[in-house]
Amino acid sequence: MRFRRPSPVAMDLAVVAVSLFDIWANVDPEESVRFGCALGGAVALMLRRRVPLVTFVLTVPAVLVSDAAFATLAALYTLASLTRRRWLLAVCALCFTIADMVPWPAPKVDLLEPSTLITLTYTAATAAAPVFLGQLVQARRDLSLRLAEISEARDHERLLTAQTVLAKERAQLAREMHDVVSHQVSLIAVRAGALQVGTRDAEVKEAAATIRRLSVQTLDELRHMVSVLRAAGGRPTELTPQPSLADLERLVSGSGIEADLQPDLPGGLPPTVQRAVYRTVQEALTNVRKHAPGASARVRINHQGGTVRVTVTNTAPTRPALPLPSAHYGLVGLRQRAALLGGTVTSGPTADGGYELRLELPAAGA
Repeated sequence: MRFRRPSPVAMDLAVVAVSLFDIWANVDPEESVRFGCALGGAVALMLRRRVPLVTFVLTVPAVLVSDAAFATLAALYTLASLTRRRWLLAVCALCFTIADMVPWPAPKVDLLEPSTLITLTYTAATAAAPVFLGQLVQARRDLSLRLAEISEARDHERLLTAQTVLAKERAQLAREMHDVVSHQVSLIAVRAGALQVGTRDAEVKEAAATIRRLSVQTLDELRHMVSVLRAAGGRPTELTPQPSLADLERLVSGSGIEADLQPDLPGGLPPTVQRAVYRTVQEALTNVRKHAPGASARVRINHQGGTVRVTVTNTAPTRPALPLPSAHYGLVGLRQRAALLGGTVTSGPTADGGYELRLELPAAGA
């Protein structure tokens, strides 16, 4: 069980209470001067954190005229824990020693007597104790601050190291994407353009034009992706242009499958929500094209009760699927994107042999 440190106000009240008990035990209330000085010193302890030197000065008369020394020792400890002027502490300790040794109202001290020397030694040690204790507390506080600074600097260094490693990995990924993927997609675009120009078949010409358009679009997005990866460690770079709901119709019409789009969304949705809806529909249509050849799809998008719902349902395939490479990261990425926005993605087969993908997001985003 962790110990909870009392509040400063509670500590001050406790110190004042102990000082009052010290007055009750050592000062006769009928001696008005002694009692008044001692009581004033006890009350002055409430100011010890804000004006420690003034507090000490106000408590000195109490030890000068009476035996109530606790308030002065507490004020001296507070001063020692807050000030860095050691000469001032030495002067204050000397003042306490003199005030405690000199009898009041008739100051007569014989320094040559052994008893006086013993009393002097004891009083000086009593004054030195709160000074050393206060300096120890101050050193502990400074050490804690220094350790916190060192820990913060170490965490910052670890962060910089992690960012450096990440920047190298992103730069390597950018090179691989540029050297491999960009080369292959460029070759596809060039071959599709040559086929479009060289063929007389209208259907083949249209297919070649679609392939070339998609290849050019992919190259453009890839170029922006590489720019983002190469900008690691510098100013954050937005992956532009970002798709929105206005691009859904073009996405569905150019998907290469028979798809019905039924959007029912208000305007003004956050860009992150629009992007999530677009990427969900894009991934769903891509999966239909890859895994369910000949199937048709229906895309339903609506907004109700502060929630955006996207449902993409496809029928059963009519042709066998071609074996295409897949890492199965598409749905994983959709779920991660939805989770960041406070939503969910679910998917599964339908009763008629098709497949359904569902997205639910808060309309305001995360």
